[in-house]
Amino acid sequence: MLRITELKLPLDHTAADLQAEILRRLGLDGDARLEFTVFRRAHDARKRDAIRFIYTIDVTVPNEAVLLKRLKNDRHIGTSPDTSYHFVAQAAANLTERPVVIGTGPCGLFAGLLLAQMGFRPIILERGKAVRERTKDTFGLWRQRVLNPESNVQFGEGGAGTFSDGKLYSQIKDPRHLGRKVIAEFIEAGAPPEIAYVSKPHIGTFRLVGVVEKMRATIEALGGEIRFQSRVDDVDIEHGQVRAVVLASGERIATRHVVLAVGHSARDTFEMLYARGVHIEAKPFSIGFRIEHPQSLIDSCRFGDRAGHLELGAADYKLVHHASNGRAVYSFCMCPGGTVVAAASEPGRVVTNGMSQYSRNERNANSGIVVGITPDDYPGHPLAGIALQRHWEERAFVAGGSNYDAPGQLVGDFIAGVASTAFGTVQPSYTPGVHLGDLSDCLPGYAIDAIREALPAFDQQIRGFAMHDAVLTGVETRTSSPIRITRNEQFQSLNTAGLYPAGEGAGYAGGILSAGVDGIKVAEAVALHMTA
Repeated sequence: MLRITELKLPLDHTAADLQAEILRRLGLDGDARLEFTVFRRAHDARKRDAIRFIYTIDVTVPNEAVLLKRLKNDRHIGTSPDTSYHFVAQAAANLTERPVVIGTGPCGLFAGLLLAQMGFRPIILERGKAVRERTKDTFGLWRQRVLNPESNVQFGEGGAGTFSDGKLYSQIKDPRHLGRKVIAEFIEAGAPPEIAYVSKPHIGTFRLVGVVEKMRATIEALGGEIRFQSRVDDVDIEHGQVRAVVLASGERIATRHVVLAVGHSARDTFEMLYARGVHIEAKPFSIGFRIEHPQSLIDSCRFGDRAGHLELGAADYKLVHHASNGRAVYSFCMCPGGTVVAAASEPGRVVTNGMSQYSRNERNANSGIVVGITPDDYPGHPLAGIALQRHWEERAFVAGGSNYDAPGQLVGDFIAGVASTAFGTVQPSYTPGVHLGDLSDCLPGYAIDAIREALPAFDQQIRGFAMHDAVLTGVETRTSSPIRITRNEQFQSLNTAGLYPAGEGAGYAGGILSAGVDGIKVAEAVALHMTA
């Protein structure tokens, strides 16, 4: 099979146009019949009056070797790589020990799925509830201001990614094409087939609910066991080796292989592990606000007269500004046609995040506008970043009215340094509500200064980004884990054998796709160790 890259066609091309261009690139007769699949499709909108699709195509041709020799000077034609997944081990039929996976976010789900597919019958523990029950609890905060600390946007089946845009793209290096395994399993579980080839695939929140349920059913059918409302409160470590996990109920589950996939908000788990002597380091993360604009503004700026074209969908953006105080300000987790959601997991604190459905047809676009910070900003303790997060989440809670409303401010007022008193043309989407005022007390001064400088700079790239009526909502503090539970080449903790830190919570992923890939890698490490 051959792969053709950089195959470009106009926005409104037909299927016949695509086939004709493939034949032209290969120098074949126009009547030749080909079998081909689209490996990737992106769009180039740098020239808004000439938006183009760019394809990567895998095509089966007769006399492949002859054709490759003739086209050897075309760097955009070569042999297609093998992107299929190959299992690294298989459990023995008489296996008695079972690995334990803590967490059912993307990392934990894929670690559990791979272990189940290899016959290891994992026990998967989740502190929260099954995804549909969890959804009801999440609505309890959004609609009634009632927070369940064990079942919310952060905790429960599917992890934090369930209440997001369901983005499935990443910048990780993936030489083994493990991301294709993640995508294939999502499609098998009911995700839209186009996620296999569009350049920025997404599933959307409500579709993710069904996908997660089907993945759970597959794991159970393969002998795995998933237990909800089973919080791990302790890990039994003897002479540097994991021996068991202890649940909040007091139940002790003996095991020498524990995949720790708890997500970036399991602060009590991090504190427990630190108290048990597990090696933990502070790591950089980012803090900021959510910003909302009319989606139509973003579409028009990105696509011009082609805004609203069915094949283009809702436009997104990615922005970076290096502020004069040395801070980097950037857009984070941009959600086209989405909503800002209440993402708190602890009482008396306010946290924001972004979410989109598959359709991406809500009125507003939203994104985090965040500032990078490092352990130099929270020195003295590996868990000091958690204390910093909590401090600003508490400030946001008070600024919002101490009832889980979020503090907000119009962009024009924020830049001018004056409190907002009334909304303009942009109505915020965060529920239960947004309390207008002055956000300058909701983040450190260096972050406020950097964002104030960045917004007008972003306006130079997207005209209207700094519009007066755009809304900022605070605070965004859960961009990534504030810690890293460092691991060795065998994917085990540096000083605790049998403990496999994984995914976002351990500091080894950032998003659904990279977390799924990390779950696969860790599952492989567990399987190889158990069959050695």
